[in-house]
Amino acid sequence: MGLIGFPELILILLVALFLFGPDKIPEIARSLEKPPANSRKAQTETEHEIKRLDEPLNEKDTKIHNLAIEMGVDVKNKNIEQLVEEIRLKIRTKDGINKNTVV
Repeated sequence: MGLIGFPELILILLVALFLFGPDKIPEIARSLEKPPANSRKAQTETEHEIKRLDEPLNEKDTKIHNLAIEMGVDVKNKNIEQLVEEIRLKIRTKDGINKNTVV
């Protein structure tokens, strides 16, 4: 149970045709195709990001990572850019440097 039979499908199509008109039906059908395409794109981007996170850190990134740990920064689930920003913030607050100053 729960499946739509052929007569129900014909009834749904006739109601849609009556409500939206013959010009809008192809447009509605195209809009229904877009979400799966967008989800595939998002899935591909997510897989790429996961693979990038699994890559070994280069020497510079390793030094930044180790410095963040030494300074007491939580490094879990953070990329290098986030770690650099947290290190800068920690240095600014420790030394009393104005936040508008470029480090």
